[in-house]
Formats: sequence, C-alpha cells, structure tokens
Amino acid sequence: MAGDTRRTRLADAAITTLAREGGRGLTHRAVDRTAGVPEGSTSYYFRTRLDLLRAIVRRMSDLDAASLPALSHPTGEEFAETFTAVVHGLLTHGRDRQLARYELTLEGIRRPELRQALLANTAPVHARLTEQLAALGVPDPADRAQDLLVLLDGLLLSRLTAPDGGLTPPSMSSLRRLVGRLLQAVDVPLRGATP
Repeated sequence: MAGDTRRTRLADAAITTLAREGGRGLTHRAVDRTAGVPEGSTSYYFRTRLDLLRAIVRRMSDLDAASLPALSHPTGEEFAETFTAVVHGLLTHGRDRQLARYELTLEGIRRPELRQALLANTAPVHARLTEQLAALGVPDPADRAQDLLVLLDGLLLSRLTAPDGGLTPPSMSSLRRLVGRLLQAVDVPLRGATP
C-alpha cells in the first residue's frame, strides 16, 4: 500500500476511533486496531498525538470539500435541496466525522494549535457558502454564511446528541423543513416561504 493511501486509511480509522471512543480512547494502538493494520503502523506515519490530530483535521477537510457540490447560478430551492442532502449526509454516513469534529473542537479549547487547524478547516466551507449565498443575492453573504454555519452546527449537535444517540436521522421531509427554516433565517430566497 502506498504511503499516501496508508495515511488516508489511518486518518479514516482515526476519525472512526475518535468518534466511537472519544479523546481518551484515541491512541495510536487503537487506530491500528480500527484500521486492521500491524501494531506500530499509526505511530510510524504519525509520530505524536498532535500529528495524528492534525491528520484527522486534514482528512475531514478533504471529506468536507468533497461533500459540498459547487452550484453555478442556483435558485433558492436548488440550494435548499443540496444543503438538505449535505446535512442528511452529515447525520448518516458522515456521522463519525461530525462526532470526531466535536471531540476535536472541545480539545481545541485547550490546544491553540489544534484550534487553528480546525479554523483553517472551516475556511473553505465558509468561502463556498459565501459564494453560493452571493449568487442567490443574499445581503452580506460572508456574515450570513457564518450565521448559517453556526445554525447548522446547532442542528447537527442537537440531532447527534438526541436520546437515541443520533442513530435515527430525521425524515427527509422533516429535514427539509428544518433546513428551510435555517435558510430563511439567513435570508435565502425560497418560493412559498412564510416569514
């Protein structure tokens, strides 16, 4: 297995380990077990815990970028549908990534270098949302993109910490309504939206 492929595989295993075991459970050996590789593999590629945490952030950034499709000249409804699909993805197949992100966010409170890496990870997502909101004619698109990310974070956190552990995502119709309300809050023009 090539080095880059091995690093990606280990970073994916680290995300899974962090999501399932929490910060205390994230060890090089635990990642080795999750990845199904010989003991010592993770520490060979990522010498320190901080190296491992940075690898997680980089991998999450790649996955985040891949999950945000570029829309050229979207309507409000097209943007809403795409955004709903992204949110659904974060609550289903991206669940571990989102849980790992919350673990890293809490650890970043005590580790400024990790917090900086997380902020850098958010910048491309913010830029993409800003572009799309500007294309929709939303006033102050950069500020509204930041507002939307904050609202989205609240939605995701509330769903992932639901009594069932966030294992049952909301129905698509329910999610469309929730996302519609978030988009209305940042002035995305939607046909048929009620104030």
